Amino acid sequence: MADQKDGNDRKTTVLEDLKGLKEVVKVKTQEQVEELKKPQETQLYRSIFRIKHDEEPRNRALSTLNNLFFHIHPAKVNRDATRYGYTWGLGGITFYLFIVLVFTGVMLMFYYHPTKVQAFRDILYLENDVPFGRLLRNMHRWAAHLMVMAVWLHMFRVFMSGSYKRPREFNWCVGVLLMVLTLLLSFTGYLLPDDQLGFWAVTVGTNMARATPLLGHQGPFGPQLGMTPYNDVRFALLGGSIVDANALLRAYIWHCIAIPLIASVFMGVHFWRVRKDGGISGPSPVMLESEAKN
Repeated sequence: MADQKDGNDRKTTVLEDLKGLKEVVKVKTQEQVEELKKPQETQLYRSIFRIKHDEEPRNRALSTLNNLFFHIHPAKVNRDATRYGYTWGLGGITFYLFIVLVFTGVMLMFYYHPTKVQAFRDILYLENDVPFGRLLRNMHRWAAHLMVMAVWLHMFRVFMSGSYKRPREFNWCVGVLLMVLTLLLSFTGYLLPDDQLGFWAVTVGTNMARATPLLGHQGPFGPQLGMTPYNDVRFALLGGSIVDANALLRAYIWHCIAIPLIASVFMGVHFWRVRKDGGISGPSPVMLESEAKN
């Protein structure tokens, strides 16, 4: 009888817990439904759109206050957040390497033709006949490698220091997108010398694209959506079914025009959001002994 009573008590406790869990789920569901009715009041919305521009006297100056070029530097900065041992200057180093890549890339464009006949010849001419040509190409190449490393280390530092948390969620997503654009810049630049290394690197990379979900003819749901070797994402990247002149021209346009412009826009957004989200996130401010006496 005692065992049966204990069993009944346990069943009653389980039922009560389930009822309580049901109430909690019901309340959470209602809260989410209310948030969907007013998306402007959600944390996700506030993370992306910081301020509502109403027609008020105070808000008439927001177009100037939110301008990147006027207010890229904050009025005050957490002293501890600017310690070199905290940030390691990785964000600034990455931007500096991007500037180096833009400058050296423009110089290289004066000696390069994106055609199968001339591309590799131009590289040989640049390295052997153009004054300081080998130095110019090596600066561009090593700056590209260093930029990829700096971006990864910067993302690692931001993650380890918790700088991706509220209210910086949106800027973290922008940073992830910039990292992807950096990798795409490095990948598209690999084909431009038109040598064996670049040819096989792009061949392997674009073959992997065939397994892209929805967009690749070998990926999940790709065949169901009508994807074939002649209309999937690999075909779009190469401009054909093989790595040939069309692929070289498309890599040149993406590498020299499209991706740098897109990355520049997102870098501006990234810098502006660092400013608007309270500057560089860092440890809690520490008061010096001299300041405490005062």
